[in-house]
Amino acid sequence: MPHLSDLIRRHTSLKQADLEWIHSLVSDWQLLADLSFADLVLWVRLREDDGWVAVAQMRPTTGPTAFQDDLVETLLNDDMTDLTSRTAPRVVGRRALIDRAWREGRICRDGDPDWSGGVPVREETIPVRREGNLIAVIQRSTNLSSARTPSRLELTYLQSAGDLAQMIAEGVFPFIDQGPLMVRSPRVGDGLLRLDQNGEVVYASPNALSAYRRLGLAADLVGARLDRITLELAAPGEARDENLTYTAGGRAPQEAEVDARGVTVQLRAIPLIIDGVRIGALVMVRDVTDLRRRERELMTKDATIREIHHRVKNNLQTVAALLRLQARRLDVPEARAALDEAVGRVGSIAIVHEMLSHTPDEVVDFDDIADRVIQMAAEVSSTSSGNTVVPRRVGGFGLLNALVATPLSMVLAELVQNAVEHGLGQGPGSIEVRVRRFEGGAGYTGAGSLELAVSDDGGGLPEDFDLEGTTSLGLQIVRTLIVGELGGTLAIKPKESGGTEVAITLPLDREEAFLP
Repeated sequence: MPHLSDLIRRHTSLKQADLEWIHSLVSDWQLLADLSFADLVLWVRLREDDGWVAVAQMRPTTGPTAFQDDLVETLLNDDMTDLTSRTAPRVVGRRALIDRAWREGRICRDGDPDWSGGVPVREETIPVRREGNLIAVIQRSTNLSSARTPSRLELTYLQSAGDLAQMIAEGVFPFIDQGPLMVRSPRVGDGLLRLDQNGEVVYASPNALSAYRRLGLAADLVGARLDRITLELAAPGEARDENLTYTAGGRAPQEAEVDARGVTVQLRAIPLIIDGVRIGALVMVRDVTDLRRRERELMTKDATIREIHHRVKNNLQTVAALLRLQARRLDVPEARAALDEAVGRVGSIAIVHEMLSHTPDEVVDFDDIADRVIQMAAEVSSTSSGNTVVPRRVGGFGLLNALVATPLSMVLAELVQNAVEHGLGQGPGSIEVRVRRFEGGAGYTGAGSLELAVSDDGGGLPEDFDLEGTTSLGLQIVRTLIVGELGGTLAIKPKESGGTEVAITLPLDREEAFLP
């Protein structure tokens, strides 16, 4: 389905500020749909001013839908040539009502229900205004097939929906200056309180009343000042949300939380402003105790994992230090070189764990790790061989899962060290690490594949070189990690300009990379 922005830019002449207003409206109009028990369709005027295009649609969670099919991208031209047969009967009949709301700039309603779709539907149209100018029309369609005598809750919902629709028509809603909303804001069905202009509760839904009972409320909410009651219930001695007073009083469009008796309740306030006067407010209530408890458990788990990585890094550094001490006591050059290589391998793993100790998940930015590993391996190897080496990286690795990052850091260290010691020999030279990443399917590590090439400008490979039969411990480690553990491919070949290149291809998708 086309994105709302694409539809508006393709079919209309609305400005960027109008588009942002519509985005704010659509991000919050589930509230209007639920309060109205109705479907909402947003119509925007075509660029040629000869019809309408439906750019967004919302169904209610509180009642039956009036439209089984999606109307988004439906065109209402003056000649009706672009209408599909499935939408034509009802939408054609509503064209006059949409035009009327646009022309008169007010909410319009049909007197009799529409039966063209097989069920009775009451149609209304609400003009959408921004800074005094009309930019769209909302078609509100209510399925009346399950109509019955409305309860107090339903009457309050409908009254609140009427006020909210009037605010949209006046250009007051949505609230552009409202505070940042939480990840999951309370919805109408979670619990609803309606306040008068003094902040007193005139209606409390059963769910909202239950939430306040869990906070410790013993009296009735109706007739009480919500801000005073909420502050009295808030746990004494604990830090209070600074927005709590304004939110509970319905004086500002924002969210807050109240904690008491081990219960956490989330509040969201929607001031009701008609003709420039605040007539009251809607406060939606949601018990988020279990959600906050799970969040705390996850935070504790993340902190524990980061601490483990930190301790592993410290232990690896201790091992590396012990190996250096042992190497200094050896007189045999081959043994000392072997311990130096072991120090480098341990150090590359320690760098990965150091990065993981600073991230909330098992994903790291491998570019920083690669630069540190490359530089470390080059410095250690050039010190032992006595030649000057200039390493550089071209391209980026991006974010990698720890299961890929740890073995890949060892592979980089081995390849750079091998290039310095065997490729460049005793002479100066340069080492280039080129990397290209190809994005694939969805995944939090950006699944796809990785191409890595490590090259030097040294003397090249021996004529009898055989990767399968090599006795080099470093290359055996690289081959085991790349082919055996990561499921990739490894090739070593001479460069045309002289020197050697090691080419590696790795799948980054977990299902491909970690098959047993």
